[in-house]
Amino acid sequence: MSELMHECGVAALYHLPGRDPSPLCTPDGPEQISRLMPRMLLDIQNRGQLSAGMTTYSDQRRQLLLTYKELGNVSEVFRLSHRGKFESLMREFAGRAAIGHTRYATCGDDDLSYAQPFERHHLQKYKWFSFAFNGQLANYLELRDELLADGENYLARENDTEIIMHAISRELSTADRPTLVEALERICGRFDGAYCLVVLSALGDMLVARDPLGLRPLCFAFDGALFAAASESVALLNLGFPAEQIKSLLPGQAATIVDGRFEVVRFTPSTRRAHCFFEWIYFANVASTLDGRSVYVSRTALGEELARLETVPVDDDTIVVPVPDTSKAAADAMAFRLKVPAREGLIRNRYTGRTFIEGTDNRKSKVETKYTPLREVLAGKRVFLVEDSIVRSTTMKALLTRIRDLGGAREIHVRVACPPIVAPCFYGIDMSTIGELFAPRFMGDGPLTDEVQARMAAALGADSLRYLPVESIARAINLDSDQLCQACITGEYPTACGHELYQVALGNARRNVQERTYEVARAPR
Repeated sequence: MSELMHECGVAALYHLPGRDPSPLCTPDGPEQISRLMPRMLLDIQNRGQLSAGMTTYSDQRRQLLLTYKELGNVSEVFRLSHRGKFESLMREFAGRAAIGHTRYATCGDDDLSYAQPFERHHLQKYKWFSFAFNGQLANYLELRDELLADGENYLARENDTEIIMHAISRELSTADRPTLVEALERICGRFDGAYCLVVLSALGDMLVARDPLGLRPLCFAFDGALFAAASESVALLNLGFPAEQIKSLLPGQAATIVDGRFEVVRFTPSTRRAHCFFEWIYFANVASTLDGRSVYVSRTALGEELARLETVPVDDDTIVVPVPDTSKAAADAMAFRLKVPAREGLIRNRYTGRTFIEGTDNRKSKVETKYTPLREVLAGKRVFLVEDSIVRSTTMKALLTRIRDLGGAREIHVRVACPPIVAPCFYGIDMSTIGELFAPRFMGDGPLTDEVQARMAAALGADSLRYLPVESIARAINLDSDQLCQACITGEYPTACGHELYQVALGNARRNVQERTYEVARAPR
Protein backbone atom coordinates (compact mmCIF):
# COMPACT_ATOMS: atom_id res chain seq x y z
CA MET A 1 0.00 0.00 0.00
CA SER A 2 2.98 2.28 -0.50
CA GLU A 3 0.92 4.23 -3.04
CA LEU A 4 -1.49 5.44 -0.38
CA MET A 5 -0.91 8.80 1.27
CA HIS A 6 -1.89 9.93 4.71
CA GLU A 7 -2.35 13.34 6.27
CA CYS A 8 -0.28 14.47 9.27
CA GLY A 9 0.83 13.86 12.82
CA VAL A 10 0.60 16.25 15.77
CA ALA A 11 2.33 16.38 19.15
CA ALA A 12 2.32 18.59 22.26
CA LEU A 13 4.47 18.99 25.39
CA TYR A 14 4.08 21.09 28.52
CA HIS A 15 5.96 21.21 31.81
CA LEU A 16 3.52 22.83 34.20
CA PRO A 17 4.92 25.75 36.24
CA GLY A 18 5.30 25.57 40.00
CA ARG A 19 5.89 21.83 40.04
CA ASP A 20 8.99 19.76 40.53
CA PRO A 21 10.73 18.74 37.31
CA SER A 22 9.39 15.49 35.91
CA PRO A 23 11.83 12.56 35.82
CA LEU A 24 10.94 12.30 32.14
CA CYS A 25 12.28 15.80 31.43
CA THR A 26 15.64 16.70 30.04
CA PRO A 27 18.40 17.30 32.60
CA ASP A 28 18.43 20.96 31.60
CA GLY A 29 15.12 21.64 33.34
CA PRO A 30 11.54 22.62 32.46
CA GLU A 31 12.52 25.50 30.16
CA GLN A 32 14.20 22.97 27.87
CA ILE A 33 11.23 20.61 27.57
CA SER A 34 10.94 21.58 23.90
CA ARG A 35 14.10 19.51 23.24
CA LEU A 36 11.87 16.43 23.42
CA MET A 37 9.72 17.49 20.47
CA PRO A 38 11.98 16.27 17.62
CA ARG A 39 12.13 12.87 19.30
CA MET A 40 8.32 12.72 19.42
CA LEU A 41 8.00 13.77 15.80
CA LEU A 42 10.43 11.05 14.75
CA ASP A 43 8.07 8.50 16.27
CA ILE A 44 5.13 9.77 14.22
CA GLN A 45 7.02 10.51 11.01
CA ASN A 46 5.18 7.56 9.45
CA ARG A 47 2.30 10.06 9.18
CA GLY A 48 4.13 12.53 6.93
CA GLN A 49 7.59 13.55 5.83
CA LEU A 50 7.08 16.49 3.50
CA SER A 51 7.68 18.98 6.29
CA ALA A 52 8.05 19.22 10.04
CA GLY A 53 7.98 21.99 12.58
CA MET A 54 7.28 23.16 16.09
CA THR A 55 6.20 26.22 18.06
CA THR A 56 7.58 26.77 21.56
CA TYR A 57 6.46 29.00 24.41
CA SER A 58 8.65 30.71 26.99
CA ASP A 59 8.00 33.75 29.16
CA GLN A 60 11.78 33.99 29.66
CA ARG A 61 12.29 35.58 26.24
CA ARG A 62 10.91 38.58 24.39
CA GLN A 63 9.33 36.47 21.63
CA LEU A 64 6.80 34.48 23.68
CA LEU A 65 5.96 32.14 20.79
CA LEU A 66 8.62 31.01 18.34
CA THR A 67 7.87 28.83 15.33
CA TYR A 68 10.39 26.81 13.37
CA LYS A 69 9.45 24.70 10.34
CA GLU A 70 11.08 23.52 7.15
CA LEU A 71 10.48 21.16 4.24
CA GLY A 72 11.92 17.68 4.68
CA ASN A 73 11.72 14.82 7.13
CA VAL A 74 12.24 15.27 10.85
CA SER A 75 15.94 14.44 10.77
CA GLU A 76 16.55 16.94 8.00
CA VAL A 77 14.43 19.71 9.46
CA PHE A 78 15.93 19.50 12.96
CA ARG A 79 19.48 18.74 11.75
CA LEU A 80 19.66 15.57 13.82
CA SER A 81 22.78 14.38 12.00
CA HIS A 82 24.68 17.57 12.88
CA ARG A 83 25.04 17.94 16.63
CA GLY A 84 26.15 21.56 16.54
CA LYS A 85 23.24 22.73 14.36
CA PHE A 86 20.74 20.70 16.38
CA GLU A 87 22.00 22.19 19.66
CA SER A 88 21.84 25.69 18.19
CA LEU A 89 18.20 25.14 17.19
CA MET A 90 17.30 23.72 20.58
CA ARG A 91 18.83 26.71 22.38
CA GLU A 92 17.11 29.23 20.13
CA PHE A 93 13.69 27.61 20.42
CA ALA A 94 13.88 26.47 24.05
CA GLY A 95 10.63 26.59 26.00
CA ARG A 96 8.54 24.94 28.71
CA ALA A 97 5.78 24.17 26.20
CA ALA A 98 5.76 23.10 22.55
CA ILE A 99 3.49 21.84 19.81
CA GLY A 100 4.77 19.98 16.77
CA HIS A 101 3.66 18.72 13.39
CA THR A 102 4.82 16.42 10.64
CA ARG A 103 3.02 16.79 7.34
CA TYR A 104 1.88 15.08 4.22
CA ALA A 105 -0.33 17.18 1.94
CA THR A 106 -3.88 16.02 1.30
CA CYS A 107 -4.89 19.63 0.72
CA GLY A 108 -2.59 22.37 -0.52
CA ASP A 109 0.80 22.42 -2.21
CA ASP A 110 4.15 20.94 -1.25
CA ASP A 111 5.82 24.23 -0.28
CA LEU A 112 6.98 25.81 2.95
CA SER A 113 4.00 28.13 3.32
CA TYR A 114 1.82 25.07 3.97
CA ALA A 115 4.14 23.61 6.62
CA GLN A 116 2.75 23.64 10.15
CA PRO A 117 2.36 24.86 12.87
CA PHE A 118 0.57 28.01 11.68
CA GLU A 119 1.26 30.99 13.92
CA ARG A 120 -1.25 33.84 14.18
CA HIS A 121 0.60 36.84 15.59
CA HIS A 122 -1.29 39.59 17.45
CA LEU A 123 -0.56 42.53 19.70
CA GLN A 124 -2.78 41.12 22.45
CA LYS A 125 -1.35 37.98 23.98
CA TYR A 126 -4.61 36.06 24.26
CA LYS A 127 -5.18 36.51 20.51
CA TRP A 128 -1.65 35.43 19.61
CA PHE A 129 -1.55 31.67 19.08
CA SER A 130 -0.03 28.87 17.06
CA PHE A 131 -1.70 25.62 16.11
CA ALA A 132 -1.27 22.39 14.16
CA PHE A 133 -3.93 20.19 12.63
CA ASN A 134 -4.31 16.51 11.69
CA GLY A 135 -7.26 15.54 9.53
CA GLN A 136 -9.39 17.04 6.80
CA LEU A 137 -12.67 18.95 6.73
CA ALA A 138 -15.16 17.57 4.23
CA ASN A 139 -16.97 20.93 4.11
CA TYR A 140 -13.82 22.93 3.40
CA LEU A 141 -15.29 24.54 0.27
CA GLU A 142 -18.43 25.64 2.09
CA LEU A 143 -16.39 27.17 4.92
CA ARG A 144 -14.09 28.84 2.42
CA ASP A 145 -16.95 30.38 0.45
CA GLU A 146 -18.59 31.70 3.63
CA LEU A 147 -15.34 33.34 4.69
CA LEU A 148 -14.84 35.02 1.33
CA ALA A 149 -18.49 35.91 0.68
CA ASP A 150 -18.27 39.62 1.55
CA GLY A 151 -15.29 40.29 -0.70
CA GLU A 152 -13.33 41.81 2.18
CA ASN A 153 -11.46 38.68 3.23
CA TYR A 154 -8.59 36.90 1.55
CA LEU A 155 -7.07 33.44 1.92
CA ALA A 156 -3.42 32.97 1.06
CA ARG A 157 -3.59 29.16 0.84
CA GLU A 158 -5.88 26.50 -0.57
CA ASN A 159 -6.29 24.35 2.53
CA ASP A 160 -8.53 23.80 5.50
CA THR A 161 -5.77 24.57 7.99
CA GLU A 162 -5.98 28.28 7.23
CA ILE A 163 -9.78 28.12 7.50
CA ILE A 164 -9.48 26.71 11.03
CA MET A 165 -6.88 29.31 11.98
CA HIS A 166 -9.18 32.17 10.95
CA ALA A 167 -12.16 30.56 12.70
CA ILE A 168 -10.23 30.38 15.98
CA SER A 169 -8.90 33.91 15.52
CA ARG A 170 -12.38 35.34 14.95
CA GLU A 171 -13.73 33.78 18.13
CA LEU A 172 -10.78 35.00 20.18
CA SER A 173 -11.52 38.52 18.92
CA THR A 174 -15.05 38.64 20.31
CA ALA A 175 -15.79 41.02 23.17
CA ASP A 176 -16.20 38.38 25.88
CA ARG A 177 -12.60 37.13 25.42
CA PRO A 178 -13.20 33.35 25.36
CA THR A 179 -10.65 30.75 26.37
CA LEU A 180 -9.25 28.43 23.71
CA VAL A 181 -11.71 25.66 24.58
CA GLU A 182 -14.64 28.11 24.59
CA ALA A 183 -13.60 29.28 21.13
CA LEU A 184 -13.52 25.67 19.96
CA GLU A 185 -16.97 25.04 21.46
CA ARG A 186 -18.37 27.83 19.31
CA ILE A 187 -16.81 26.82 16.01
CA CYS A 188 -16.79 23.01 16.11
CA GLY A 189 -20.45 22.79 15.05
CA ARG A 190 -19.44 24.26 11.68
CA PHE A 191 -16.80 21.60 11.04
CA ASP A 192 -17.69 18.42 9.13
CA GLY A 193 -14.88 15.90 9.08
CA ALA A 194 -11.76 14.84 10.94
CA TYR A 195 -9.72 17.15 13.11
CA CYS A 196 -7.21 16.75 15.89
CA LEU A 197 -5.86 20.11 17.04
CA VAL A 198 -2.93 21.23 19.19
CA VAL A 199 -2.99 24.95 20.07
CA LEU A 200 -0.52 27.06 22.07
CA SER A 201 -1.12 30.71 22.98
CA ALA A 202 1.17 33.56 24.01
CA LEU A 203 -0.50 33.43 27.44
CA GLY A 204 1.07 30.01 27.87
CA ASP A 205 -2.30 28.26 27.50
CA MET A 206 -2.56 24.98 25.60
CA LEU A 207 -5.44 23.09 23.97
CA VAL A 208 -5.32 19.54 22.60
CA ALA A 209 -8.62 18.43 21.05
CA ARG A 210 -10.16 15.52 19.12
CA ASP A 211 -13.23 15.74 16.88
CA PRO A 212 -16.54 14.29 18.12
CA LEU A 213 -16.33 11.28 15.79
CA GLY A 214 -12.77 10.40 16.79
CA LEU A 215 -11.85 9.83 13.16
CA ARG A 216 -8.14 10.38 13.78
CA PRO A 217 -6.32 9.09 16.87
CA LEU A 218 -4.96 11.29 19.66
CA CYS A 219 -3.26 10.04 22.82
CA PHE A 220 -2.07 11.82 25.95
CA ALA A 221 -0.26 11.20 29.22
CA PHE A 222 0.22 13.27 32.37
CA ASP A 223 2.53 12.54 35.30
CA GLY A 224 1.73 15.54 37.52
CA ALA A 225 4.33 17.87 36.05
CA LEU A 226 4.73 16.83 32.43
CA PHE A 227 1.86 16.68 29.94
CA ALA A 228 2.40 15.15 26.52
CA ALA A 229 0.10 14.31 23.62
CA ALA A 230 0.62 12.82 20.18
CA SER A 231 -1.25 11.25 17.31
CA GLU A 232 0.06 7.84 18.40
CA SER A 233 0.90 6.26 21.74
CA VAL A 234 4.36 5.12 20.64
CA ALA A 235 5.63 8.71 20.85
CA LEU A 236 4.61 8.88 24.52
CA LEU A 237 5.86 5.41 25.35
CA ASN A 238 9.30 6.30 23.99
CA LEU A 239 9.38 9.44 26.15
CA GLY A 240 9.24 7.13 29.15
CA PHE A 241 5.57 7.25 30.12
CA PRO A 242 4.38 3.87 31.43
CA ALA A 243 1.82 2.24 29.13
CA GLU A 244 -0.86 2.42 31.83
CA GLN A 245 -0.53 6.25 31.95
CA ILE A 246 -1.14 6.65 28.21
CA LYS A 247 -4.78 7.20 27.29
CA SER A 248 -6.69 8.03 24.14
CA LEU A 249 -8.45 11.37 24.28
CA LEU A 250 -12.13 10.58 23.83
CA PRO A 251 -14.01 11.98 20.83
CA GLY A 252 -15.29 15.47 21.60
CA GLN A 253 -12.81 15.93 24.45
CA ALA A 254 -10.05 18.46 24.92
CA ALA A 255 -7.09 18.49 27.27
CA THR A 256 -6.42 22.05 28.39
CA ILE A 257 -3.75 23.87 30.34
CA VAL A 258 -4.91 27.32 31.48
CA ASP A 259 -3.01 29.37 34.06
CA GLY A 260 -0.84 26.33 34.72
CA ARG A 261 -3.77 24.00 35.53
CA PHE A 262 -4.36 20.78 33.61
CA GLU A 263 -7.89 19.59 32.88
CA VAL A 264 -9.70 17.25 30.49
CA VAL A 265 -13.07 18.68 29.40
CA ARG A 266 -15.77 17.92 26.87
CA PHE A 267 -16.15 20.67 24.27
CA THR A 268 -18.92 19.05 22.21
CA PRO A 269 -21.23 16.03 22.47
CA SER A 270 -20.16 12.81 20.81
CA THR A 271 -23.29 10.99 19.66
CA ARG A 272 -21.40 8.30 17.74
CA ARG A 273 -17.87 7.24 16.96
CA ALA A 274 -16.25 6.64 13.62
CA HIS A 275 -12.61 5.70 14.15
CA CYS A 276 -10.76 5.32 10.85
CA PHE A 277 -10.11 1.59 10.51
CA PHE A 278 -7.07 2.27 8.32
CA GLU A 279 -5.18 3.50 11.36
CA TRP A 280 -5.00 -0.10 12.59
CA ILE A 281 -4.64 -1.67 9.15
CA TYR A 282 -1.78 0.45 7.91
CA PHE A 283 -1.12 4.01 9.00
CA ALA A 284 -0.28 3.74 12.68
CA ASN A 285 3.03 2.47 14.01
CA VAL A 286 2.72 -1.23 14.81
CA ALA A 287 3.90 -0.46 18.37
CA SER A 288 0.99 1.92 19.00
CA THR A 289 -2.23 1.30 20.89
CA LEU A 290 -5.17 3.41 19.74
CA ASP A 291 -8.45 3.66 21.63
CA GLY A 292 -7.45 0.66 23.70
CA ARG A 293 -6.77 -1.54 20.65
CA SER A 294 -3.26 -2.72 19.83
CA VAL A 295 -2.21 -2.12 16.23
CA TYR A 296 -0.03 -5.24 16.28
CA VAL A 297 -2.78 -7.46 17.67
CA SER A 298 -5.25 -6.15 15.08
CA ARG A 299 -2.89 -6.87 12.20
CA THR A 300 -2.20 -10.32 13.58
CA ALA A 301 -5.95 -11.00 13.63
CA LEU A 302 -6.19 -9.91 10.00
CA GLY A 303 -3.57 -12.50 9.06
CA GLU A 304 -5.52 -15.18 10.88
CA GLU A 305 -8.61 -14.14 8.89
CA LEU A 306 -6.64 -14.58 5.66
CA ALA A 307 -5.51 -18.05 6.70
CA ARG A 308 -9.05 -19.08 7.61
CA LEU A 309 -10.26 -18.21 4.10
CA GLU A 310 -7.36 -19.81 2.22
CA THR A 311 -8.20 -22.48 -0.39
CA VAL A 312 -4.98 -22.75 -2.43
CA PRO A 313 -3.21 -26.01 -1.48
CA VAL A 314 0.14 -25.71 0.29
CA ASP A 315 3.19 -27.91 -0.18
CA ASP A 316 6.86 -27.96 0.82
CA ASP A 317 7.61 -25.19 -1.68
CA THR A 318 4.96 -22.79 -0.33
CA ILE A 319 6.00 -19.67 1.57
CA VAL A 320 4.31 -16.53 2.90
CA VAL A 321 6.04 -13.23 2.07
CA PRO A 322 5.00 -9.82 3.48
CA VAL A 323 5.32 -6.56 1.60
CA PRO A 324 7.54 -4.74 4.14
CA ASP A 325 7.00 -3.46 6.69
CA THR A 326 3.43 -3.03 7.79
CA SER A 327 2.21 -6.34 6.36
CA LYS A 328 4.60 -8.39 8.46
CA ALA A 329 2.32 -9.02 11.45
CA ALA A 330 -0.50 -10.23 9.21
CA ALA A 331 1.85 -12.37 7.10
CA ASP A 332 3.42 -14.01 10.16
CA ALA A 333 0.01 -14.86 11.58
CA MET A 334 -1.20 -16.27 8.26
CA ALA A 335 1.91 -18.42 7.89
CA PHE A 336 1.61 -19.73 11.44
CA ARG A 337 -2.01 -20.77 10.89
CA LEU A 338 -1.23 -22.42 7.56
CA LYS A 339 1.88 -24.11 9.00
CA VAL A 340 4.12 -22.82 6.21
CA PRO A 341 7.29 -20.72 6.49
CA ALA A 342 7.12 -16.93 6.61
CA ARG A 343 10.08 -15.56 4.67
CA GLU A 344 11.46 -12.12 3.92
CA GLY A 345 11.45 -12.48 0.16
CA LEU A 346 11.43 -8.71 -0.29
CA ILE A 347 14.15 -6.59 1.26
CA ARG A 348 13.26 -2.99 1.81
CA ASN A 349 15.79 -0.23 1.29
CA ARG A 350 15.52 1.62 4.62
CA TYR A 351 16.91 4.82 3.18
CA THR A 352 14.22 5.57 0.59
CA GLY A 353 11.56 6.59 3.11
CA ARG A 354 7.94 5.52 3.03
CA THR A 355 6.77 6.09 -0.53
CA PHE A 356 3.14 6.64 0.40
CA ILE A 357 4.01 9.96 2.09
CA GLU A 358 6.24 11.40 -0.62
CA GLY A 359 4.99 14.19 -2.79
CA THR A 360 5.81 12.86 -6.27
CA ASP A 361 3.89 10.28 -8.25
CA ASN A 362 6.41 8.06 -10.04
CA ARG A 363 5.36 4.97 -8.10
CA LYS A 364 6.83 2.36 -10.42
CA SER A 365 10.36 3.71 -10.09
CA LYS A 366 9.88 4.02 -6.32
CA VAL A 367 9.04 0.32 -6.10
CA GLU A 368 12.18 -0.55 -8.05
CA THR A 369 14.24 1.58 -5.69
CA LYS A 370 12.53 0.48 -2.52
CA TYR A 371 12.13 -3.31 -2.80
CA THR A 372 14.71 -5.92 -3.78
CA PRO A 373 13.39 -9.47 -4.38
CA LEU A 374 15.58 -12.23 -2.90
CA ARG A 375 15.94 -14.91 -5.56
CA GLU A 376 17.44 -17.28 -2.98
CA VAL A 377 14.12 -17.18 -1.12
CA LEU A 378 11.62 -16.87 -3.97
CA ALA A 379 12.95 -19.03 -6.82
CA GLY A 380 10.64 -21.94 -7.64
CA LYS A 381 8.27 -21.17 -4.75
CA ARG A 382 4.52 -20.84 -4.51
CA VAL A 383 4.30 -17.43 -2.82
CA PHE A 384 1.46 -16.02 -0.76
CA LEU A 385 2.25 -12.31 -1.03
CA VAL A 386 0.54 -10.44 1.82
CA GLU A 387 -0.24 -6.75 1.36
CA ASP A 388 -2.19 -4.25 3.48
CA SER A 389 -4.36 -2.92 0.69
CA ILE A 390 -4.50 -2.27 -3.01
CA VAL A 391 -5.59 1.26 -3.82
CA ARG A 392 -4.51 2.28 -7.31
CA SER A 393 -2.62 -0.98 -8.15
CA THR A 394 0.46 0.73 -9.65
CA THR A 395 2.69 -0.43 -6.82
CA MET A 396 1.39 -3.99 -6.83
CA LYS A 397 1.79 -4.45 -10.58
CA ALA A 398 5.41 -3.30 -10.48
CA LEU A 399 6.12 -5.44 -7.44
CA LEU A 400 4.68 -8.61 -8.97
CA THR A 401 6.77 -8.12 -12.10
CA ARG A 402 9.95 -7.88 -10.02
CA ILE A 403 9.07 -10.90 -7.86
CA ARG A 404 8.44 -13.04 -10.94
CA ASP A 405 11.25 -11.77 -13.20
CA LEU A 406 14.01 -11.12 -10.66
CA GLY A 407 12.88 -13.42 -7.87
CA GLY A 408 11.93 -16.39 -10.02
CA ALA A 409 8.74 -17.23 -8.10
CA ARG A 410 6.74 -20.13 -9.58
CA GLU A 411 3.35 -18.83 -8.45
CA ILE A 412 2.25 -15.59 -6.78
CA HIS A 413 -1.01 -15.51 -4.86
CA VAL A 414 -1.81 -12.01 -3.58
CA ARG A 415 -3.59 -11.87 -0.24
CA VAL A 416 -4.90 -8.48 0.87
CA ALA A 417 -5.46 -7.94 4.61
CA CYS A 418 -8.28 -5.50 3.85
CA PRO A 419 -11.48 -5.40 1.77
CA PRO A 420 -11.43 -3.68 -1.65
CA ILE A 421 -11.19 0.11 -1.61
CA VAL A 422 -14.28 1.21 -3.53
CA ALA A 423 -14.88 4.82 -2.44
CA PRO A 424 -12.81 7.97 -1.85
CA CYS A 425 -11.79 9.35 1.53
CA PHE A 426 -12.65 12.92 2.48
CA TYR A 427 -11.24 12.79 6.00
CA GLY A 428 -7.49 12.92 5.49
CA ILE A 429 -6.33 10.14 3.16
CA ASP A 430 -5.21 11.12 -0.32
CA MET A 431 -7.67 9.22 -2.51
CA SER A 432 -10.26 11.69 -3.68
CA THR A 433 -11.71 10.08 -6.82
CA ILE A 434 -13.30 6.77 -7.73
CA GLY A 435 -11.54 6.72 -11.08
CA GLU A 436 -8.11 6.37 -9.50
CA LEU A 437 -9.14 3.28 -7.52
CA PHE A 438 -8.40 -0.24 -8.71
CA ALA A 439 -11.34 -2.28 -7.39
CA PRO A 440 -14.33 -0.29 -8.79
CA ARG A 441 -13.16 -0.91 -12.35
CA PHE A 442 -13.93 -4.61 -11.85
CA MET A 443 -16.71 -4.57 -9.25
CA GLY A 444 -18.93 -1.77 -10.53
CA ASP A 445 -21.96 -1.80 -8.26
CA GLY A 446 -21.80 -5.54 -7.78
CA PRO A 447 -20.39 -7.81 -5.04
CA LEU A 448 -16.85 -9.13 -4.76
CA THR A 449 -17.12 -12.58 -6.33
CA ASP A 450 -14.50 -15.22 -7.12
CA GLU A 451 -14.88 -14.35 -10.80
CA VAL A 452 -14.24 -10.65 -10.10
CA GLN A 453 -11.15 -11.47 -8.05
CA ALA A 454 -9.87 -13.73 -10.85
CA ARG A 455 -10.14 -10.84 -13.33
CA MET A 456 -8.36 -8.58 -10.87
CA ALA A 457 -5.55 -11.12 -10.47
CA ALA A 458 -5.12 -11.35 -14.23
CA ALA A 459 -4.91 -7.58 -14.53
CA LEU A 460 -2.24 -7.44 -11.83
CA GLY A 461 -0.27 -10.40 -13.16
CA ALA A 462 -0.94 -12.64 -10.15
CA ASP A 463 -1.99 -16.28 -10.15
CA SER A 464 -4.80 -15.45 -7.74
CA LEU A 465 -6.07 -12.62 -5.55
CA ARG A 466 -8.14 -12.63 -2.40
CA TYR A 467 -9.40 -9.75 -0.29
CA LEU A 468 -10.84 -9.93 3.19
CA PRO A 469 -14.61 -9.38 3.57
CA VAL A 470 -15.78 -6.18 5.24
CA GLU A 471 -16.91 -7.97 8.40
CA SER A 472 -13.34 -9.11 9.08
CA ILE A 473 -12.26 -5.58 9.95
CA ALA A 474 -14.44 -5.08 13.01
CA ARG A 475 -13.52 -8.56 14.27
CA ALA A 476 -9.80 -7.88 13.92
CA ILE A 477 -9.89 -4.46 15.58
CA ASN A 478 -12.36 -5.71 18.21
CA LEU A 479 -14.69 -2.77 17.75
CA ASP A 480 -18.26 -2.90 16.53
CA SER A 481 -18.60 -1.80 12.92
CA ASP A 482 -20.77 1.16 13.98
CA GLN A 483 -17.75 2.45 15.95
CA LEU A 484 -15.60 2.57 12.81
CA CYS A 485 -15.42 4.73 9.70
CA GLN A 486 -15.35 2.22 6.84
CA ALA A 487 -16.53 4.62 4.13
CA CYS A 488 -13.79 3.70 1.66
CA ILE A 489 -14.79 0.02 1.73
CA THR A 490 -18.57 0.45 2.07
CA GLY A 491 -19.46 3.85 0.57
CA GLU A 492 -21.27 4.73 3.81
CA TYR A 493 -19.95 8.02 5.25
CA PRO A 494 -20.29 9.14 8.87
CA THR A 495 -20.92 12.81 8.03
CA ALA A 496 -23.36 14.65 5.79
CA CYS A 497 -20.70 16.42 3.73
CA GLY A 498 -18.78 13.20 3.25
CA HIS A 499 -21.92 11.66 1.77
CA GLU A 500 -22.50 14.68 -0.47
CA LEU A 501 -18.93 14.56 -1.80
CA TYR A 502 -19.36 10.85 -2.51
CA GLN A 503 -22.35 11.65 -4.72
CA VAL A 504 -20.16 14.17 -6.57
CA ALA A 505 -17.46 11.50 -6.92
CA LEU A 506 -19.96 9.00 -8.34
CA GLY A 507 -21.12 11.55 -10.89
CA ASN A 508 -17.53 12.35 -11.83
CA ALA A 509 -16.80 8.65 -12.34
CA ARG A 510 -19.80 8.25 -14.65
CA ARG A 511 -18.64 11.24 -16.71
CA ASN A 512 -14.99 10.14 -16.60
CA VAL A 513 -13.97 13.39 -14.89
CA GLN A 514 -10.38 13.11 -13.68
CA GLU A 515 -10.07 16.09 -11.33
CA ARG A 516 -10.10 15.56 -7.57
CA THR A 517 -13.57 15.62 -6.07
CA TYR A 518 -12.85 18.85 -4.18
CA GLU A 519 -11.82 20.60 -7.37
CA VAL A 520 -14.94 19.60 -9.27
CA ALA A 521 -17.18 20.33 -6.29
CA ARG A 522 -15.84 23.88 -6.28
CA ALA A 523 -17.41 24.58 -9.68
CA PRO A 524 -21.09 25.61 -9.82
CA ARG A 525 -23.41 22.60 -10.12
